[in-house]
Amino acid sequence: MTGITHHIPDDLLMGYAAGSLPPAFDLVVATHVSLSDDARARLAGYEELGGVVLSDLEEARIAEDSLERTLARISGEPRRAARPEVSRGIFPEPLRKVVGGDEDAVKWRGLGMGAKQCVLQSDDGASARLLFIPAGQAMPEHGHGGMELTLVLKGAYSDGDKRFSRGDVEFADEDLDHMPVAEPGEDCICLVATDSRLRFKGWLPRIAQRFIGI
Repeated sequence: MTGITHHIPDDLLMGYAAGSLPPAFDLVVATHVSLSDDARARLAGYEELGGVVLSDLEEARIAEDSLERTLARISGEPRRAARPEVSRGIFPEPLRKVVGGDEDAVKWRGLGMGAKQCVLQSDDGASARLLFIPAGQAMPEHGHGGMELTLVLKGAYSDGDKRFSRGDVEFADEDLDHMPVAEPGEDCICLVATDSRLRFKGWLPRIAQRFIGI
């Protein structure tokens, strides 16, 4: 897919290649890689580099059940994206596998003002969720206690002087306070991974936070 202007950071691609990311972030990276030729090429380079490093290490003894445990872990993770997306809706294959289909298969939960979410994964201190923001609507202003990775799947949103559309990724950490606004004309759907709760500025979102878990 071309036209992507905001790409996945290199350290997250390296973490994905090394298998060191929480499953929630693996899902966002795999979905972005399936949309981005650039990310796919960079990931291939990191995986090749990892293979070279492994080939130079001394052999080590492993547990007898290591193969079984490795296969069990692989079966529970999103499939690594090695090919460009196939146009069968708005969800690339790694995300379709987790959702069980495309947009119409999502089990949304209302957040108020037309916004909705669907929690997909919550493990290892991190969670992944789909967010639906009606066209023209703003998310409450918030900061972060950790890392947030947002991938646009449908529509677009603006954040300050930056615009994020399908395939774009926004990385946020403790240093960023922001208020993303969905563009008019089309509802926005994003895949978001976080490893801590958001820090909402307004009292009403803070009250609602205990019920929506974001």
